[in-house]
Amino acid sequence: MTPDPTSLARLSMSLPAELFRQLDVMVEERGLPSRSQLIAELIRHALAEHEALTRPEDMLAGTVTLVYRGNRGRVRQQLAETQVEYLKEVISSQHVFLEDDQSLEVLLVQGPAIRLKELCDALRSIRGVHQLQLVTTTALLPPLHELVGEGPAKKETIA
Repeated sequence: MTPDPTSLARLSMSLPAELFRQLDVMVEERGLPSRSQLIAELIRHALAEHEALTRPEDMLAGTVTLVYRGNRGRVRQQLAETQVEYLKEVISSQHVFLEDDQSLEVLLVQGPAIRLKELCDALRSIRGVHQLQLVTTTALLPPLHELVGEGPAKKETIA
């Protein structure tokens, strides 16, 4: 039986006073209605990260955010070549130029957790990449195309 996503459970916890103060500041600065909403978001991030580590074959969707310096040799070419090697996992990318010959690139990705980790490791190993962050979720993109029928006369339909 699937749990009801609208049902709530209460959690009581004790925190050091300074950590509690920082939590309240963060809730206020982000304009959230309650501590509960922030704590739930933090827990969701931690669970997705845990799932990626403990269930390497599970499918995840997410983003890879990269910051890199563009004047470093062939960095853009190496990034593109790496993305081609992971063509099944990289759904799309968005690139913008930043100040001081830096670039920001965001990849929309989906695939087995182990492949997404391998992709990040390959991107991270490229000289000139300064920052890389993978953010994942267990919610997946719906199938974009579905093959109907058998054999060479299969028809492609949009799902």
